[in-house]
Amino acid sequence: MPADAPVRPTAALPRPRIYLAGPDVFFRDAPRIFESLKAACDRLGLIGVEPSDGGLADGFQGNDEALAQRIYEGNIALIREADAVLANLQDFRGHEPDSGTVFEVGFAVALGKPVAAYGVGAGSYADRVSALIPCEKDNTGISREKASGTMVEGLGQRLNLMLSRSTAIEASAEAALARLAWMLGVGDPN
Repeated sequence: MPADAPVRPTAALPRPRIYLAGPDVFFRDAPRIFESLKAACDRLGLIGVEPSDGGLADGFQGNDEALAQRIYEGNIALIREADAVLANLQDFRGHEPDSGTVFEVGFAVALGKPVAAYGVGAGSYADRVSALIPCEKDNTGISREKASGTMVEGLGQRLNLMLSRSTAIEASAEAALARLAWMLGVGDPN
């Protein structure tokens, strides 16, 4: 067995908990999305944990500031308790992933937790941006937005390198969950 191979848990160990990050919480069909993701987790021997709503179901009576803090603290606690994070990094309200999800990815990575992502378009980030915003190469070969001159990150990455280098990007949620299961030692690498 290779030195970096995952350790297979015994039946006595609890199933790994996967925090389900993404803009899905904002979608009308969020309950259906989370049920589907949790079912996919269950099929792989994982437990899917959806983000906290801050206790709305508990009849929370505070103001928006108090609710925002409660949601933040609840989700930070869930990420700390999770074994890994599944992140939906689809474009959200523009050409980039949801900023809250990006924060959750960074927080999980800082805690040393594995993160697998999905929802990322094919090809490089620079190619996708150039298809949406007029860009041109400068005299050094760097792609820049025509209107502002702002550099478009190249390097052939599918997202900003801080995300593409810290996550395992897969084609689908199911593939990303299978990767996490393998990384956590409860799944087959194929």
